[in-house]
Amino acid sequence: MARFVIGPDVALHLAEIDAAIPAKHKLLAPTLLRSQVLALLYEAVRRGDIDRKGANAKLDYLRSLKLRLLGDRVLQRVAWDIAQQLDWPDTYQAEYLALTRLQADAFITLDRDLAQTAQAIIPVASIEDLLNPPD
Repeated sequence: MARFVIGPDVALHLAEIDAAIPAKHKLLAPTLLRSQVLALLYEAVRRGDIDRKGANAKLDYLRSLKLRLLGDRVLQRVAWDIAQQLDWPDTYQAEYLALTRLQADAFITLDRDLAQTAQAIIPVASIEDLLNPPD
């Protein structure tokens, strides 16, 4: 069983392709994922990229995922430490890295810059690693 932390970019990509996650993979994310996904979809509707019905379909897909959301004080403390270590202006992305450090095998993001920064302190995997069944 592989445990992957996913960010909002990956969550929305999975919704876009209506991905089937192999049963042996477990998904985790900080609780802030919900608000970030909602905000990204709202922005996409306002820009005219998708309509409200399409946004709702993506939200329904994401609600159906077996995704464990976490946000305890240990996660917050580690996120703070990581944000400080990386000299980031906030802790949002650091929560994903902290959760990976604490409870997952790897972090998945579509953001190449974030992946490059993250791999200095945690394991990073690709979307293909998530979508392919484990051996």
